[in-house]
Amino acid sequence: MFGSVASRRQGSSGVAESILIPKQFIWPYGGRRVFLCGSFTRWAVSIPMSPMEGCPTVFQVICRLMPGYHQYKFNVDGEWRHDEQQPFVFGNYGLVNTIYLVREPSILPAILRVEAPGRSHMEVDNDVVRHVVPTLTLELFQEADPRMSESDLQVSRYGISTFLSTHTAYELLPQSSKVIALDINLPVKEAFHVFYEQGVSLAPLWDSCKCQFVGVLSASDFILILKELGNHGSNLTEEQLATHTIAAWKEGKLQQCATDSSGSTYPQRFVHAGPHECLKDVALKILQNKMATVPIIHYSSEDGSFPQLLHLATLSGILKCICRHFEHSCGSLPILQLPIISIPLGTWAPKVGQSNKKPLAMLRPNASLGAALSLLIQAEVSSIPIVDDNDSLLDIYSRSDIIALVKDKAYAGISLDKFSIHQALLLGRGANSPYGLHNGQRCHMCLASDSLHKVMERLANPGVRRLVIVEAGSRRVQGIISLGDVFRFLLG
Repeated sequence: MFGSVASRRQGSSGVAESILIPKQFIWPYGGRRVFLCGSFTRWAVSIPMSPMEGCPTVFQVICRLMPGYHQYKFNVDGEWRHDEQQPFVFGNYGLVNTIYLVREPSILPAILRVEAPGRSHMEVDNDVVRHVVPTLTLELFQEADPRMSESDLQVSRYGISTFLSTHTAYELLPQSSKVIALDINLPVKEAFHVFYEQGVSLAPLWDSCKCQFVGVLSASDFILILKELGNHGSNLTEEQLATHTIAAWKEGKLQQCATDSSGSTYPQRFVHAGPHECLKDVALKILQNKMATVPIIHYSSEDGSFPQLLHLATLSGILKCICRHFEHSCGSLPILQLPIISIPLGTWAPKVGQSNKKPLAMLRPNASLGAALSLLIQAEVSSIPIVDDNDSLLDIYSRSDIIALVKDKAYAGISLDKFSIHQALLLGRGANSPYGLHNGQRCHMCLASDSLHKVMERLANPGVRRLVIVEAGSRRVQGIISLGDVFRFLLG
């Protein structure tokens, strides 16, 4: 938050030496041998720099410097260089980079333990707010306002891109797992009962005539079907769902005419990946097609016959690979230590006098289920925070929660405009299927002061697709960060 501080040491004269501040120097432009030299070495000593793990063209070294103004430059393969992306001036040693290190406050407010309020009737993950930084410390943090340098961003993106480009989808395959696939001739009513019974919200579709996978059926399809059932004059009735096949639904006018807010249609082609594709390409397929997952399919022959469904790749699984790979070398990705409030990441509630290009979608628990489903589709989000009158987080409603309505055919006996979100959540909580749950918790939260690394680790847990950014103690919603947000930021 404020940077590490070296401990005070007592000199032989009995006078405490000044506090030294660790500073990371980075040369991201390649070379065989790179050295650092500067005013802090009196320009007489060259400090060797080491290549970062996984980034052989990026060199780094950490020096402990006195607070104040410093000049430095790099010796790259015998040639003196400076970083044009960092502040530089013309000095006694030619063009040199400059930094100014501020002495950290010697006395900081103690971090107090604030007991989080008890759980409400809607379960919320309180782990993130059990030990919080008091208001005074947060104010000091905001005043410090750590900035993200372009150099740190480039180095971090390069390291992650290199890793993802050199590792394949094979690394996502678990030792054992269950993957559900559905025949396109299965009635949609039966298909969604399979979703409920198996605890899934998405399944690849198999065409037995073509002997190949042709698409996916997801919770979003169920949402569109329920909205169609609720429309007066609809050609699709509840009774017809028993005979209306998945193939007929996919080929029908609803899927062809379903549009997002920008007017573009949902992808009609079957998006999938092979086990030999690099993780970066798999992640980009998920992002570009606005999908939750991409099936990993292996073809036994060159003509595309005998396909084998191996796994359903998710951004969560790819993020877990990133966290595992850089677990002991986080220093090679400088931006991971920055607080998320200092990074252009996620969707945030606007402050007074400000407006958001993409508003933060939130609803009250008494809002209708129909309003929630419409907002999920129109806002192109996978979940909506449910808040009280003070915008404090109560629960979260996700697209996958719609599957709970399959229980006892609840969808046939409700009106979407009269059935509240609170009622829908209670119905889902009473069901045996673990929709939206992870270790018994529905809402996964973080603080604005949490580091990007901490956020990534939480999002890498199975079943966690987004974190709600809350104010410590009050749980007032400040924003939301999804897996897609993290990958769009990391991949640029």
